[in-house]
Amino acid sequence: MADLDQLKQKYSGVISTIESFSEFGAKVDAVELDGEQLHLKAEVPSQVVANRVWDAIKAADPTYADLKHEIVTTGGADQPYTVKPGDNLSKISKLFYGNANKYNEIASANNISNPDLIKVGEQINVPPLS
Repeated sequence: MADLDQLKQKYSGVISTIESFSEFGAKVDAVELDGEQLHLKAEVPSQVVANRVWDAIKAADPTYADLKHEIVTTGGADQPYTVKPGDNLSKISKLFYGNANKYNEIASANNISNPDLIKVGEQINVPPLS
């Protein structure tokens, strides 16, 4: 018999990844046992965030055989983002891609010629990595 607490622990990184995007509308709707699998039901705001959740799932278990997931994307492919004080494109890239060095993807998608010149309050779109 599967143990709910053990499965929650195994996939805690997935749950915390979803929760870390709550300010963008991500939410965990259910975490329960379904037979021998952990049933995880969640909503994420974009394909960009869904990709981060998938990275967390694969990090927990590349086969994820003991996970039944229903992760619904409520928005489009891109993730809208408003630049905050202290932000730079590397920091935003790290947040959404898990890799600070992918900032050029964001700069290119937003026609930003100098990645060092973004302004607080500026609205940008973070595209999914190709």
